[in-house]
Amino acid sequence: MTTLRLEGIEVRYGQITALRDVSLEVKTGEMVTLIGANGAGKTTTLNAISGFLKPVNGAIWLGDRRIDGLEPEQIVDLGIIQVPEGRRVFAGLTVEDNLKVGATRWLGWRGNLDADLDRIFEMFPRLQERRRQLAWSLSGGEQQMLALGRALMGRPKFLLLDEPSLGLAPNITQELMRTIASLNRAGTTVLLVEQDAHAALRIAGRGYALELGSVALSGACKDLREDPRIRQIYLGA
Repeated sequence: MTTLRLEGIEVRYGQITALRDVSLEVKTGEMVTLIGANGAGKTTTLNAISGFLKPVNGAIWLGDRRIDGLEPEQIVDLGIIQVPEGRRVFAGLTVEDNLKVGATRWLGWRGNLDADLDRIFEMFPRLQERRRQLAWSLSGGEQQMLALGRALMGRPKFLLLDEPSLGLAPNITQELMRTIASLNRAGTTVLLVEQDAHAALRIAGRGYALELGSVALSGACKDLREDPRIRQIYLGA
């Protein structure tokens, strides 16, 4: 079993410390969620894992390999793939071409591109209906499906999701969360950053609550849902 592990991570933006002594782990097959208010450090944590930010202290490990010194493309090659906040699809490319971009890391040396496209279109029938449309013409929910499908085309071992429900209608959010839960049940390991604590704690197995760049609480999601502090701050109870 491979574990993605952060040990005492500290990340700074200039003189501002964004993460302080953050430690967490995600084991193969798990879905783990990070919850917290805006500015708590959730996106910074994902960007540190993905290599976009370099910690000034601490270490990030994938199994027995230290990865915090690697470049983002090297981390992708190890199978850690992030779906960024705001979707960031390639607006001037078609749906199908966006998906093909996601397969860049293995294209030409492993597997069948058409089979992977078929798998994504089976998962998201609306994308198949719109495969020739330019990505800018899709609705917000469809663009989120496309961003997720593009990441899955890279065959991730660890899938990092940054605020997938942001800006989506409640019914679309519910559909998306069901899809993420289904992916996890089928074997995809997920680290989910999500402001909708209700949704995240419902579908993940374990969770971490970040406050001001530090881990304030952690544990099984079923226990976190009943924790008075979580209920007051994040669940509105």
